[in-house]
Amino acid sequence: MNTKSKHEDYLEKAKALSRVEAEQLFSRMRGKLARRMGDRKLDPLDAIARQLAFEDEQLSEWRQKVAEIRQKSKH
Repeated sequence: MNTKSKHEDYLEKAKALSRVEAEQLFSRMRGKLARRMGDRKLDPLDAIARQLAFEDEQLSEWRQKVAEIRQKSKH
């Protein structure tokens, strides 16, 4: 059984990013997350981890929709 939370996994991924990769993630950050980081309510590493989690979720949803479209087009 895995005792690490998903957030801890994303924190590890965030730590492993290069400076350029981290800056790219910062540039894609939007709204509430960026404001919280700017207000110093959120650690930059934590913000990167949350952005990674958000982007993974978005990618998963996109892949699911593409699979559904491909399935429909086969029929």
